[in-house]
Amino acid sequence: MGLDWKKWTKNDVNFGIILPIVAVLVIVFVSKLPSLVGGGFDDPTFGIVMGITMEIFELVVIVGVPLALGLLWNQWAGGSSGFLMGSFYALYWANSFRGISGSGTVLLAYIVSPMLIGYMAGALNKRSDNFKRILISALIASTIGGIVLFTIFQMSSANVVTGTIGFALTVLARMLAAVLTAVVVKVFFWYGMGAHKNPNIS
Repeated sequence: MGLDWKKWTKNDVNFGIILPIVAVLVIVFVSKLPSLVGGGFDDPTFGIVMGITMEIFELVVIVGVPLALGLLWNQWAGGSSGFLMGSFYALYWANSFRGISGSGTVLLAYIVSPMLIGYMAGALNKRSDNFKRILISALIASTIGGIVLFTIFQMSSANVVTGTIGFALTVLARMLAAVLTAVVVKVFFWYGMGAHKNPNIS
């Protein structure tokens, strides 16, 4: 039976109105950080803030989304969402790479890495709501996905992510995203938003 139209709870207000509004405001604030610091492209502060903003955007789109869907649902949801989100992200950068030799390889890396992350997370977690399994699955998938991304980058003449620092930043950022995503996924399971099927973990 559906809920009566008069039956509203505090949680309905918190999670149905306040939380979505706060999330939107945070997203808008993060997107406006570069312009808020001012100083233009030559200002080091602007460059740092811009770099952090773009990294957050990248991690949400091509790590967090496919990882969460893989952990919550299955490998097919994770892999297909990774393909879609990676394709969108590659299209976002396609204009900037236009005419640059080797750019196709970089854009391809943006597609296959999230696809691998989402698929692997789902295949390893098997819809389990056990936090340790969620976390381990997320870390393995994101770490391998980061290594694959960095390796494919090295095959391109358009690549600017190089060396030990480039490798560490690529992989460690994805590992951090995996930890945060695992926490979010566990919260989703608490509220019954995961796939309703007992995992077959043997």
